[in-house]
Amino acid sequence: MNLLDSILAVNRTFVRPGAFSPLPKNPKKQFALFTCMDTRLVDFLEPAMGIKRGDAKIIKNAGNILVDPLHGGVIRSLVAAIFMLGVEEVFVIGHEDCGMSNVDPEQLKRDMIARGISPLSIETLVPDLAQWLGAFACPEENVSEVVGKIRTNPLIPVDVPIHGLIFCPNDGRLEVVVDGYKSQKLRESRQQ
Repeated sequence: MNLLDSILAVNRTFVRPGAFSPLPKNPKKQFALFTCMDTRLVDFLEPAMGIKRGDAKIIKNAGNILVDPLHGGVIRSLVAAIFMLGVEEVFVIGHEDCGMSNVDPEQLKRDMIARGISPLSIETLVPDLAQWLGAFACPEENVSEVVGKIRTNPLIPVDVPIHGLIFCPNDGRLEVVVDGYKSQKLRESRQQ
């Protein structure tokens, strides 16, 4: 049995019409979570934060990175979540030991070529693989930078707190990197 067949077999045992209560599209806890796609976070980060099905809008990508902070899919998703789905706060959560913090672009390029990707396509479309991927050295610095990019995006309302945290994928610990409430108060006091 291949992977697709095994997933479909599990799904047939999972589906129970009427067993699951319908949920609204708007998140119950009115916040969005932007985090990494790391598999170690699945079914671990949400319980560590007290998040259940239907509580939050969750956006993921490799390394919770904003490569295009104005027009990218993450900002588009946050704008939709804020203006269409009632999101009032945003949490950017990076994690310790993130794979994007030790990207070797030359090895990646060799791996892509070995799998049949044309070197010309790589050079033409993504001449700087590390920049295109959003590689970074320090997860905490990345979280802080991403919070700053979201905070200064002209499409994100200034009254939406943007928090930044680091998660430990081994024990579930969260540490605050940017307290969105404090940043908001500081900004308000400077405007007065």
